[in-house]
Parts: sequence; C-alpha cells; structure tokens
Amino acid sequence: QLVESGGGSVQAGGSLRLSCVASGYTLSTRCMAWFRQAPGKEREGVALFESEGHVTYYSNSVQGRFTISEDTAENTVLYLEMNALKPEDTAMYYCAAKTGVCWWNAERFDYWGQGTQVTVSS
Repeated sequence: QLVESGGGSVQAGGSLRLSCVASGYTLSTRCMAWFRQAPGKEREGVALFESEGHVTYYSNSVQGRFTISEDTAENTVLYLEMNALKPEDTAMYYCAAKTGVCWWNAERFDYWGQGTQVTVSS
C-alpha cells in the first residue's frame, strides 16, 4: 500500500514536500517514483529513485527544482521536495513502486497510491 500526503495550494515560486509511506510489502531492489497527471493530459513521470545505488532521475520539466529522496529508517517513505513551483506543475501527484530498475513508463509500475493534489496559482 502506498499513501501520499503533503499536497496543497501554493502560489508560484512556493514550495511543497510530498510524502509517500509504503507498507505491507518489501521490495528489496526497487524503483520508487513520482508521477503526475493534469486534467486532460497523460500521466507523466516526474522523478525516479532507484534503491540500488540510490540513483535519481528527473524529467526535464522539474530538473533543478524538485528533489526525490527515500527514508528507510522505519517504514519506506518516499519524498518529493518541490521548489520554485510553477502553475504548470498543477496536477494530481502519484507515488508508484516496482521491483528492479527504473523506467519512465507508468505501465511498468505495479503499486500505486491514490494521489495528492498540487495546485499552483500565478
């Protein structure tokens, strides 16, 4: 189970931190990811975190503004620190997980959260 939190409404230039708590399963080698979907648009990958080597990947649209990280001290918690937010970042943000290496293709992911809404006003 993946449960997201931290969404909300902010003005352009503001910041938010999304969290995703993973429970109920253990993926020793995994890819954790944040995707987003705006109304009328396809779901797109935002950031990926590969557990093997802690490698991160970002889409061009968020590179330099967003940071993905993972905390496994107790449960597995995935974070997305979002800075310098823009109105075009407005979307429902989803946490996703899969075994193995990372892919940008959403169809490769086996586990999904319900999403948390991020709204950025100009």
